[in-house]
Amino acid sequence: MTAFRTVAAAGATLALAATLTACAASDREAGDEGGGSSFTFGAAGAPKLFDPFYATDGETFRVTRQMMEGLLGVKDGTAEIVPELATEWESTKNGLNWTFTLRDDVTFHDGEPFNADAVCANLTRMFEQPKDAQGAAEYWAYTMGYFSDKADKSLYKGCEVVDDTHVTVSINRFTSDFPVMLSLEAFSMQSPKAMEEGDANGVKPQGEGWVYPDYSMNAVGTGPYQLDSHDASTETTTLTRFDDYWGDAAKSEELVFKAIPDESTRRQELQAGSINGYDLPNPVDWQGLSDDGNQVEIRPAFNVLYLGFNPSQNKALKDLKVRQALYHAINREQLISSQLPEGAELATQFMPPLVTGWNPDIEPYAYDPDQAKQMLAEAGQEDLTLELALPTEVTRPYMPNPQAIHDAIRTDLEAVGVTVEVVSAPWNGGYLDNVTNGNYDAYFLGWTGDYDSPNNFIGTFFSDENNDFATYSMPWGKELTAELHAADGTVDDAEREQAYKDLNARIMEEFLPGLPISHGPAAIVVGGNVEGLVASPLTAETFDQVTVSGD
Repeated sequence: MTAFRTVAAAGATLALAATLTACAASDREAGDEGGGSSFTFGAAGAPKLFDPFYATDGETFRVTRQMMEGLLGVKDGTAEIVPELATEWESTKNGLNWTFTLRDDVTFHDGEPFNADAVCANLTRMFEQPKDAQGAAEYWAYTMGYFSDKADKSLYKGCEVVDDTHVTVSINRFTSDFPVMLSLEAFSMQSPKAMEEGDANGVKPQGEGWVYPDYSMNAVGTGPYQLDSHDASTETTTLTRFDDYWGDAAKSEELVFKAIPDESTRRQELQAGSINGYDLPNPVDWQGLSDDGNQVEIRPAFNVLYLGFNPSQNKALKDLKVRQALYHAINREQLISSQLPEGAELATQFMPPLVTGWNPDIEPYAYDPDQAKQMLAEAGQEDLTLELALPTEVTRPYMPNPQAIHDAIRTDLEAVGVTVEVVSAPWNGGYLDNVTNGNYDAYFLGWTGDYDSPNNFIGTFFSDENNDFATYSMPWGKELTAELHAADGTVDDAEREQAYKDLNARIMEEFLPGLPISHGPAAIVVGGNVEGLVASPLTAETFDQVTVSGD
């Protein structure tokens, strides 16, 4: 019997004026005592630091997620926002002032109390980054835009303590991303005392990177685990159970993260029993891992793979009929069945079905090579030449084998008379830079969502600040950008959701800036003696309820 498991998930929209209560949405209650086992996870790399505010990589967040908590959390196995350190929240009618009710039974790992003062101290610390440190705080810049030296341009306005258990956070304009963005690991609450003593903001640029202060390797949160040690020589990080945790005690006494860069080596170590699990097993290994008695947990797809176009580079792509013809030329169903893992889905739009604002009424473009040829002829492009870029030295959950995907689509395009010129570059060695700088006619990219927000998908893709799609070069570029901003700024939940559904339809029918191909699931694997793991569509698994039998 196969051990493949698909986790059911559904996104959730936050009502502006609705109050969410802990008793209704949080499964964590104090009282349960943990056991004594140890869970060892094979990571692709070591965490760069333990202060999630400056982190950008998944391996760092994988560790800090076990140590840190934010005001908002994500329900296990879904993209649904739930209470974490805040038990409920509500906003003013204009969506600019948000009052959070805080848990009153939380302490940081250093014994300091978590309260409204701590929340404002954290947000103030984030906002008032020194100039030298701002480049390291990428998630704040991505979500809030600016820091205190450009306060008038920042989304964030300020934080006010109401009393010990109530705090009001103000923003300068409404966005559907707030307060959902507070579920990001970068916004985790940390001990103000520890940050002050460790000079948490003392980041200095060095070359193309930064030098971080002592605090970054000794960060203090409120989570079910606390940092015990990090051995840089062996790239091994050990966390231990925090006995004064406010919720259910962690079931394993110890978490160990062991950096093993090679995926095949991680598989061998799982088979040997020296680790209990690892992330992103190669899809071709799923069945074999399962046959060996392991549990391959398949995450619901929360991503999109797309073929992007640059009409500034190839003028023929300015014609909607040409872009539609190329879509009809691609046999996506065959591509998905032959090149993508079990559970991959045909994309009808630039966001997966789990995201609020996904439009169920959009029909997929049919595979029809005869229609593709006819449309190219009608557009005067029977002899179209298209430069198609191939990324190398990379795999992604939505693109496990770039070469195979590129070959399949190139073959389909050539079958309708398109002359395909192949160019390639390493993913982090020129490919991404070339896409951003508009050096390719057509290219493959994808996106895994940060949280349940349509703005996090199509707002990221098609805003006036984003060059990947060269939206600015199209006659309708300003119109699309304006409508995206208007939808994001719509305060009423139902009206905003409908606006995004309508926008998704227009993007696919009238604009078609690129071709969404598919939504691909990723997997995480653990041994047959592991219990309690719940796979996350956001790749945001928590390990506090995981146990290993036989320890």
